Amino acid sequence: MTEVRFHPPRGFGRCHLEPVPQIILLLSRMTAPTAEERKNCWGARDKYWQCLDQADEDFSQCQKFRMLFEGSCPQQWIKYFDKRRDYLKYKAKIQSVGYQPQESTDKL
Repeated sequence: MTEVRFHPPRGFGRCHLEPVPQIILLLSRMTAPTAEERKNCWGARDKYWQCLDQADEDFSQCQKFRMLFEGSCPQQWIKYFDKRRDYLKYKAKIQSVGYQPQESTDKL
């Protein structure tokens, strides 16, 4: 029986194949959080947001809560919750003050 060897096309050397195990390893770690992990994440988020509300958005006073929040939640969730808080604060401001468009001095 003859041995069949695969020869990758030009430009696809070994260096292109090495990251594959790392990607597989990362994907295997990306499992959905358990109910307990979600509960801990949401609790840490709520404590951090409560601290920010009480400290009038002074982030330096809430660093320990931020660290707990970051340690309890997946990175994608942290990004989402940060954007969500910004949106909710903006929405509350618009609802209380009303929308006031900026006056533009530039006219095209």
